[in-house]
Amino acid sequence: MDPIRSGARQILGAVFILGGIGVLRNPGPRAEIARPVVERVASVVPMSPADPETAVRVNAAVHLVGGSMLALGFLPRLAALALATSMVPTTLAGHRFWEIDDPAKRGMQRTQFLKNTAIMGGLLVTAFE
Repeated sequence: MDPIRSGARQILGAVFILGGIGVLRNPGPRAEIARPVVERVASVVPMSPADPETAVRVNAAVHLVGGSMLALGFLPRLAALALATSMVPTTLAGHRFWEIDDPAKRGMQRTQFLKNTAIMGGLLVTAFE
C-alpha cells in the first residue's frame, strides 16, 4: 500500500471519527441547527428520521464508523463513498450561508460550506481511485 495514500486516509478518517464522537456526546446544538433540513427531508423520504436529534445521531454514527473504516483501510472506497454521501445533508443543514444576513457570519459559514465540499472532493477521489 502506498504510504502517502494510507496516511491521507488516516488523516481524513480522523476528521470524521473526532467529529462523530463530539456530536454523539452532545447532539443538541447540531439538532437545532439541522431541524429545518431534517424536517424537509423527512417530509419527502419516509424512512428518514423526523426527529432532528435522532437524525444528527445517525449521521454522527455514520461519520464515526465510516471514518474508522477509512482510517483503518477497511473497505476504504465504500467508507469514503458513505462519508461523501453523508456530507451532503450535513453541509446543507449546518452551513446555509445563503440564509445569513450578517456579512461576517455569512462569510464564516460560506468558508465552512466550501471546506466541507473540499472534503467531499477528497472522499470522492478516494472512493473512485
